[in-house]
Amino acid sequence: MTTSSPIGVGLVGYGLAGAVLHAPIIEALPDYRIAAVMTSRAEAAERRDRPQVVSDIDALLAIDEVELVVVVTPNDLHAAHAETALRAGRHVVVDKPMASSLAECDRLIDVAAEAGRLLSVYHNRRWDGDYLAARAIAAEEPVALYEARWDRFRPEAAAVWRNTPRPGAGLLWDLGPHLIDQALGLFGWPDAMTADVATQRAGAGADDYFELTLHYGEARAILSASTLVAATRPHMALHGTSGSWWTEGLDPLEAALRAGENPSRPGFAEGLPPIPAYRATKDGERLEAPVAAGDPYGFYRAMAAAIRSGGALPVDPVEARDVVAIIAAAHAGEPLPQPKGARRLPVTAVQG
Repeated sequence: MTTSSPIGVGLVGYGLAGAVLHAPIIEALPDYRIAAVMTSRAEAAERRDRPQVVSDIDALLAIDEVELVVVVTPNDLHAAHAETALRAGRHVVVDKPMASSLAECDRLIDVAAEAGRLLSVYHNRRWDGDYLAARAIAAEEPVALYEARWDRFRPEAAAVWRNTPRPGAGLLWDLGPHLIDQALGLFGWPDAMTADVATQRAGAGADDYFELTLHYGEARAILSASTLVAATRPHMALHGTSGSWWTEGLDPLEAALRAGENPSRPGFAEGLPPIPAYRATKDGERLEAPVAAGDPYGFYRAMAAAIRSGGALPVDPVEARDVVAIIAAAHAGEPLPQPKGARRLPVTAVQG
């Protein structure tokens, strides 16, 4: 491969995440082309004119054009597929969570170093508009309470792998990585954590509710998700001596992709609607303060720069590993371990 040719991508997994959330963004950037897809849904891939559709990862890795492997399989398969690709000399992007255990995360980091290949994790919510706005506010104003809630109303537990008793299943493994990664990016590693994880719906085989409280001195960051909230609460909020700021609703990118909008279309990013957001001042005044949608292409643009010109990875795998450490501790009811080294930031924005 020359440095001017598009990066050949092998997409491992072609469910909703692979087909709708990853592939269209990858194809919107001239840095890439999808060279092959590994999936059991061959008909779905062929309907989208995928050049090569294979049923196993060995067949995908036998295709010379594949330079970057993007792993979008169920969570408990992430580590095996990523390790196989790294050992075959490919760069790898793994969808969040990085793996379903700390041991798997550590092994992937070691294998990537041994193979001399790049490994990153798709914590794409770092480029959401509300998170970018929260970062700007937290850098300027003291925060006593941060809340990030991801509510759904799904009273029936669907018959999908996320609702089965297997490693990496459940709501904490599904939505927790987004919320935890954002909190660590805002405030660094917490002093302590309290965790409440439960299965509330009949027929659900894995947790469908969680609330984590991260302790930063006297300040708190509360991260929660539920499948039984019909009256949705604010998605993200910052509270402190200057007042409150909060958003209602998620960054619109995922909804646009699910609706079939094409991110390759000129003006796609600029046409995304703003996120409703509000401020309440310490004087009691309430103001509308809508937030622009985020950058749909940020992660994969940075990944291309890392591969082609040695730029920084969009997400350091050690940071992604520390997200898994928090999830594992919450499930086990254990105290937080020490982070491996990422984001040991001084917590200047959070004050008691």
